[in-house]
Amino acid sequence: MKERLNKYFKRSEFACKCGCGFNAVDVELLEMVTDVREHFGSPVIINSGCRCSKYNKTKAVGGAPKSKHLRAIATDIKVVGVTPRRVYNYLCKKYPRSYGFGLHSTFVHADIRKRKWREIYK
Repeated sequence: MKERLNKYFKRSEFACKCGCGFNAVDVELLEMVTDVREHFGSPVIINSGCRCSKYNKTKAVGGAPKSKHLRAIATDIKVVGVTPRRVYNYLCKKYPRSYGFGLHSTFVHADIRKRKWREIYK
């Protein structure tokens, strides 16, 4: 049985994609993505959760050396049937003074850094 974190998410959804076994997720980050799930009433797909340093360095990921994914405080998400722009706008409005959000063409990066950070990628 896969460990459920709550009624929407399993720990395995946040696991490093290389199969190394790293499968942490910060409680505050889980609360944020759960809020997104409940706000939009649609499943949230976790494209990338935590990453080990080896996987973060791969060309496929191209992760930053100090990526928040390395500390399990970041995730890249898609919401079924909702544009990334709507998800990004919702998160920026909900958390105007904190956290990090990046809008990509097919997903939204969200992390729970303490200082506000926003980025729109072209």
